[in-house]
Amino acid sequence: MAQETVADLAKEFRMGVQEALDLLVGLGVEVEAATSQVEEADAEIFRELVAEERRQVREQAHKQRRRQAGDLLAGEVRLDERTAEEVAEAKAAADTSAIEIPATVSLRQFAEIVKENPGSLMLMLQADGKPASINMKFSAEDAISLAAERFNLRLRKQTATAAPEPVKKTTGRKGVDPVPPVVTVMGHVDHGKTTLLDTIRHANVVSGEAGGITQHIGAYQVEHNGHKITFIDTPGHEAFTDMRARGAKVTDIVVLVIAADDGVMPQTVEAINHAKAAQVPILVAVNKCDVQGADPQRAKQQLLEYNLIAEDFGGEVICVETSAKVGTGVGDLLDSILLVAEVEELSGNPRLNPVGTVIEAHLDKGRGPVASVLVRDGTLKKGDSLVVGTAWGRVRTMLDHLGREITSAGPSTPVEVLGLSEVPAVGEPIEVAKNEKRARKLAEDYASDARDEVTGAPTTAATLEDFLAQVQAGEVDKLNVVLKADVQGSIEAILHKLAGFKTSDVAVDVKHSAVGPISKSDVDLAKTTGSILIGFNTSVEPQVRALADDEGVEIRLYAVIYQLLDDLRQALEGMLAPEVTETVLGHADVLQVFKISGVGNIAGCKVSDGWMRRNESVRVFRAESLIFDGKLTTLKRIKEMVSEVIEGLECGIHLTGYRDIKPGDRLECYTVTETARSLDL
Repeated sequence: MAQETVADLAKEFRMGVQEALDLLVGLGVEVEAATSQVEEADAEIFRELVAEERRQVREQAHKQRRRQAGDLLAGEVRLDERTAEEVAEAKAAADTSAIEIPATVSLRQFAEIVKENPGSLMLMLQADGKPASINMKFSAEDAISLAAERFNLRLRKQTATAAPEPVKKTTGRKGVDPVPPVVTVMGHVDHGKTTLLDTIRHANVVSGEAGGITQHIGAYQVEHNGHKITFIDTPGHEAFTDMRARGAKVTDIVVLVIAADDGVMPQTVEAINHAKAAQVPILVAVNKCDVQGADPQRAKQQLLEYNLIAEDFGGEVICVETSAKVGTGVGDLLDSILLVAEVEELSGNPRLNPVGTVIEAHLDKGRGPVASVLVRDGTLKKGDSLVVGTAWGRVRTMLDHLGREITSAGPSTPVEVLGLSEVPAVGEPIEVAKNEKRARKLAEDYASDARDEVTGAPTTAATLEDFLAQVQAGEVDKLNVVLKADVQGSIEAILHKLAGFKTSDVAVDVKHSAVGPISKSDVDLAKTTGSILIGFNTSVEPQVRALADDEGVEIRLYAVIYQLLDDLRQALEGMLAPEVTETVLGHADVLQVFKISGVGNIAGCKVSDGWMRRNESVRVFRAESLIFDGKLTTLKRIKEMVSEVIEGLECGIHLTGYRDIKPGDRLECYTVTETARSLDL
């Protein structure tokens, strides 16, 4: 059969020439065709198939556009006969009817928009010499151009909606009704912040804190002289810098607690900086005024260095001397808070949709995801469809700071919210949607945007030169960790500190972090990634512990953060290669070489400086060139084995593994010491 007949057959049945040849040969038909002819015919058929596909696509799109134009113009007016006003109106209508697309769109999504088979689009792009895959990404501009050129469709890029403006805190919140002030208590660790709040709200919180340190944010509301005050208790340990920063961003007033016997400390300065960055008023509670050695005036003088001038010194900063332990001055402090709130004219509008922030979140075994939300303005109601970042759901239950179930929460009210799909991130704003379906869609969009930001980030391609450079520099050792904690705030604080545990040699690589108890999946992940499991204020079921032991996965549990950080620091220091120090002990010149049966060559030497020591390292130089580096295993002086020979004396030296010793060679004896390195942070 002729080659042309085979090509016609392949074209008719829409198959490749080689495929047609195989079919004919299988049927017993003899066909003569050169490989180049088959390839050329295949390419021609491919081009024709693509052209046919494109022609059909254009015809279909053209018919569709003609039907749309016929509907718009009633089939009576030709395009070139329209008036300028009609042209403008038609153009405006076309613009409003254009399909919106995101900034980036995959080939699969583009196929759905233009209502085409993704395989046909791949053929079309490949025919134009462009690589194409089902997950290929187009920019909005490329997609618009392609749609207009090939499919006569109008697309337009989605316009970004302006984000709601944050609440300004320079002069307080302005609304229609007075609202309780939101007060954040800050200061150095062990200066009495939690004890002060304990005295204010008549609840013993300190005894429930591991090591006496508050380790996650809590919000509470108290009433004083008929007025409500909302308190946010931020942790005092230095690792919780970010959490204190978030506390300052959602607050109206900051109460800075300073111990009268201790004065201004590093974390006190840090709290001052956060409060100033948030542009909120600062009140100072000089605490522990009842203890021995207390000097409130010294604490106030130290504040002058940070431009906080107390009223006693002619400034505007209110300083109240207190003793949280016995309750002295607490009433005066609350009076001062209400006075500042009145000056700030804090107000809100409970009739608006709620605006708030997640100040804490955790996973409860019986209740599921629980979010502590501070409602800043508006009113959050039971049954509202809520979106919090990638979490969504309906407010199934709301609890106030005393654990009582409530149906609504107005401005400046802290509540616990149950009913979300997952544990939200601390600091996420809340948003109320029309219904659960809309809330879920918004949350999925947020999650998709977050993934696009990660996958769309530019990456640097690794080259062979880069790889060789890394090999020569030495690979970075990593301590792999899977982290579980009781609340989201603790996780963020620990991750913040671990990010600083990094040098050019070692680093901590957190493979996974989440809220909740250590589970079987955590053990599996730790085994796969070669990680250790760290639990902070969380538990491990006995069966999970047994599984970890069987799999050889180490689990470490901690209740105080600085113990966790100290252990990880020591682990990293153990991974550091020791510092190697070399010390030259002395030199010897080879005067004569003796051959001894059964032993080998013995070098008769004279020590020129320092000393030669047995079992130390030795180098052999010949004409300034290094020819051997090994161990000095045998050292004799007048036929006696000795440990060392000093300068000016002669000796016999045998080098294990080296026989080519010659007169005139020079030996250098040296020692190598290794010193453990510390993590310099």
